Amino acid sequence: MGRILALDFGTKRTGIAVTDALQIIASGLTTVSTKELLLFLKDYTQKEDVELFLVGEPKQMDNTASESEAYIIPFIAKLEKAFPKIPIKRVDERFTSKMAFQTMIDSGLKKKQRQNKALIDEISATIILQDYLHSK
Repeated sequence: MGRILALDFGTKRTGIAVTDALQIIASGLTTVSTKELLLFLKDYTQKEDVELFLVGEPKQMDNTASESEAYIIPFIAKLEKAFPKIPIKRVDERFTSKMAFQTMIDSGLKKKQRQNKALIDEISATIILQDYLHSK
């Protein structure tokens, strides 16, 4: 059984979370510059068996696509081309950034640490992945 890798895609940086090999636990992996994302994923998939990519799907409250979808669609096309054997699923990511920020507060992180946008992206990717695992 391969790992599931979740991406909280952003125009500047992308948060990444991954499951364990048994697909039970979701853990934050890292945040990488979006410009270097495909290179990072190529390197990671050479070391680890990845069975599925989850890509966050930002939606408005009325269920329509968010403006950032215009950046995500071309990225997904590149992802499909680079990894033709790994399926891609989209997962609703509404409120994940707010939930990530609240998680940081609840875990006692100081204000300075909560301003770390890279950490928010990584936690958001973890929430996306946890939601997917719970729905399976």
